[in-house]
Amino acid sequence: MAAKNDDKIAMSGEDVYEYPRVGPQYSDTGDFQDRTISVRDWFTDLFSDIPGQLLYYVKSLFPIATWIHRYNLTWFTGDIIAGLTVGAVVVPQSMSYALLAFMGPEYGLYSSFVGVFIYCFFATSKDVTIGPVAVMTLEVAKVITHVREIHGDTYSAPEIGSALALICGAISIGIGLLRIGFILEFIPAPAVAGFVTGSAFTIATTQIPALIGVQKLFNTRDASYMVIINTLKHLPNAKLDAAFGFTALFGLYFIRWVLNKLTKRYPQHKRKFFFANVTRNGVVVIIVTLASWLITRHDPKGHARITILKDVPRGFRHVGPLRIDTPLVQAIMPHIPVATIILLLEHISIGKAFGRINDYKINPNQEVIAIGATNIIGTFFGAYPATGSFSRTALKSKSGVRTPAAGIITGLVVILALYALTDAFYFIPMAGLAAVIIHAVGDLMTHPRQLVVFWRVQPIEAVIFLACVFIIVFTNVENGIYLATGASLALLLWRIARPRGQFLGKLQVSDGKNTKDVWVPIDRRTINPHVKVQNPPPGVIVFRPTESFTYPNATSQVDCVVDEVRRITKRGKQNAWPTLGDRPWNDPGPRSGISAEAARNDKRPVMRAVVIDFGSVATIDSTGIQSLVDARHQINKYADREVEFHFANIISPWVRRALISGGFGFGLPLKDFTEMAPVEPENSPYMGNSSRNGPDSNDLKYRLKNYVTNTDFKDKRFRTKDGYDINVEEKGVGEEEQTRWAALISNDTPFFHLEIPDLSVLPPDKREADADSDFGLEKVHEEEDLDDSKSV
Repeated sequence: MAAKNDDKIAMSGEDVYEYPRVGPQYSDTGDFQDRTISVRDWFTDLFSDIPGQLLYYVKSLFPIATWIHRYNLTWFTGDIIAGLTVGAVVVPQSMSYALLAFMGPEYGLYSSFVGVFIYCFFATSKDVTIGPVAVMTLEVAKVITHVREIHGDTYSAPEIGSALALICGAISIGIGLLRIGFILEFIPAPAVAGFVTGSAFTIATTQIPALIGVQKLFNTRDASYMVIINTLKHLPNAKLDAAFGFTALFGLYFIRWVLNKLTKRYPQHKRKFFFANVTRNGVVVIIVTLASWLITRHDPKGHARITILKDVPRGFRHVGPLRIDTPLVQAIMPHIPVATIILLLEHISIGKAFGRINDYKINPNQEVIAIGATNIIGTFFGAYPATGSFSRTALKSKSGVRTPAAGIITGLVVILALYALTDAFYFIPMAGLAAVIIHAVGDLMTHPRQLVVFWRVQPIEAVIFLACVFIIVFTNVENGIYLATGASLALLLWRIARPRGQFLGKLQVSDGKNTKDVWVPIDRRTINPHVKVQNPPPGVIVFRPTESFTYPNATSQVDCVVDEVRRITKRGKQNAWPTLGDRPWNDPGPRSGISAEAARNDKRPVMRAVVIDFGSVATIDSTGIQSLVDARHQINKYADREVEFHFANIISPWVRRALISGGFGFGLPLKDFTEMAPVEPENSPYMGNSSRNGPDSNDLKYRLKNYVTNTDFKDKRFRTKDGYDINVEEKGVGEEEQTRWAALISNDTPFFHLEIPDLSVLPPDKREADADSDFGLEKVHEEEDLDDSKSV
């Protein structure tokens, strides 16, 4: 294929053509000469409005500025109800979680206050509630245990927790400011569900010993299966705490079951039953606390018959600068990746889920900034890492929250508890708080029917889910997260590196009135297997890649094409090597070469054209282009002629640029396949204003001046944001006659098409007709009647 452009650069021995640099041009005959996208287009689109982009960036950091001026009484009413409802739940839950992390209950309240209060200023979700959560608390407990194993009692548990919050918050702020929050998308839903389920099960098992009062008899931080075994061994040592624990746990589930039944039976009172159900945590804690007071009020101080919460400091007693140094950071560092993943992934997953439910869209990067800011500010209040809570977010959503300002109301409830209710917390039984935790994490476990869904959608993802759960149960949370993440990334890379390309055939379809030809995979995997699919014309193959053409998969995709060419077509020159020594070592043919009779009996055609449907190729890199160039060289050598390479459905201007750089698209086809379409008026914003011709288009000085002064980069086709133009006016019926038609694809790239061309109209191959006579010149006559065979 010869190029019309004289400028060339070398690429692995092949001619690679420099792409045109001028704007789209039309002629009176309907010809169309297109320009190729350039780096200047990319920079122009990226930095089109720097002041506006900076202003938008700053505004996006404080989403509250976009809605606070529209705040009204209706919103305030909804926020008051939701804020108070969540506040009633967050107080007992946060104290329970703090105890799980070896801290005093007041630190859970500190984390809750900072989380709900600060988040509303940075939030793009009205539903998410920030605070201590089960999975993150479990990780904090593991970090505290790890640091104490190294440094002993040098650092207190709150100091370690606050240091972890500072480091994770700083990392989150950096990810959000750099707008790279998309990296969290590489952890799929089955992996998230697996580590949340495994973590919830682990938390529940660690609280069962506290439920029966044997938590001090063995290490409850062992693997879950060991905790279960040790709990069963120490059942005879159960204390009076078990009566409080099992009563509280039964009460929580019983109240929820009764109110859910009443909701179904009396739907007109649904909202009343909902708010009654919400208060079950507080009601149960109050009941068991009252019972605890009645039993232990006369016991000697420090020798109560059951384990109780005891003193909770009033107010913010631990506000101040954070103690953090190099040894502490070094001890925490191995746990930073897992802690950050849990912190961000759980929050983003919850935000997206409730955004879909309530018909709004969150900004993941801004949510990451919100998490970072919340945790960094929380360190000044003695808070430990906080993130989005699924149970409290669902509660907030169902309560009718209207804006993120509901968090301020919840924060006021927490402050009230810190200053007015601390004396009442003294007699709360620890078994009752353990029941609250078990009840809360029970809702985090994935339902078995979801595993069935994973299996039906993608069986390997169900395996990843189960593997993650079992690894967490039998080892720890970190191993489960690393396994799930690593397996998911490996699966993604495998899918990218080993795509299933498709060879296409033609199928005639009809809707009962009209009939048309479509190209479908010849394997008929997703259509009726009995339909009649026609192969492409002899000497033509049509291939559709199912992934982008990049370095992991380019070789495998072109090898698939080359192998199919060798299978369905014959060599253009059967005995291409004069002697046995000239023949390549890997040629599979007969030792003595191909006989004349075998050549005549080979009815396969010679390769003439390869059509590649690029409708699924969003990008192509240098390796992909080099693979195509090598494939073209192999096929041309095999066919002993210049085989045409056609490309259809090119969806990216950068893919077109890359193909042109590799020397594809140019030349003189055996058949003209020009596609025509109506065009915009000449003053359309999609038209360039540079001329292809100049005083001397090959002069370097002229070309440089033309590149600097032309305005082709204002071509709106190459803008990043795509969408329909709602300002386009539809033409009337009478105006259709004035429509101007022109070539759809640039005339200088006749091998690029919008649709797969019909190559059945190619002219006959004269070289193939003369193959028999040419064959006799290449091989020594072995039989005397060879001439008679030729004449016949």
